[in-house]
Amino acid sequence: MRMAPGSQPRYWCETDTPVGRLLLAGDGQALGRVHFQSGPHPMQPSPEWRADATPFAHVCAQLGEYFSGRRRAFRLRLAPAGTAFQLAVWEALRAIPYGQTVSYGELARRLGNAAGARAVGLANGANPLPIIVPCHRVIGADGSLTGFGGGLCIKRALLCLEGAACVADLFSAHELAQVANGAPAGCPID
Repeated sequence: MRMAPGSQPRYWCETDTPVGRLLLAGDGQALGRVHFQSGPHPMQPSPEWRADATPFAHVCAQLGEYFSGRRRAFRLRLAPAGTAFQLAVWEALRAIPYGQTVSYGELARRLGNAAGARAVGLANGANPLPIIVPCHRVIGADGSLTGFGGGLCIKRALLCLEGAACVADLFSAHELAQVANGAPAGCPID
C-alpha cells in the first residue's frame, strides 16, 4: 500500500493505548498524524480541526489489535506530509518486518545511499505516523536504542511487544510478560 502525499488534517481524536494517549489526525479519508500526548510536548489541534472519532474507527481498532499482539502490520490509508526523500524513507520503514530491527546505515543502503545514515535518521525522526509507520524498528549500528519521539522507554516497549531480539534479552521474563499484557517494561504509563 503506497502512502499518498499529505493533506491538511481536518479531523482529530485522542485514544488511550498501553503506551499512553495518542492524538490521531487526518482528512477523513486517510491518517496524516499520530502524536504521543503523554510526552513533554502534547500537540494542540488547530482550531479549524474538528474533534470526531468516527474517521479513526479503523485506526483505533487496528491499534488495539497491534497492542494485543493480533496485528503485525497496519492496513490503513495514510497521507503523511513530507518531502520526496522523507516519503521514501517512511515507505522503507514499512518494509521492516514486525519484530525485526535495522540500523540507520542499513536503511540508507536499502535506499541506495550507503553514506546517508544521518539523512535517514533525520527523516526517521520526522515521521508523523509513529507506530503505524514503524520508526521504532530503527536502531543504532551498535544495537543501541536511539532517539524516538515518544521516548526511549516507549520505543523499548514497542520492540519488546514485537519480540525484537535486540531488546528481548535485556529484560526478565516477568518484564516481558508485563509488556505482553500492555505495560511497558520500566516505564510509567499515564
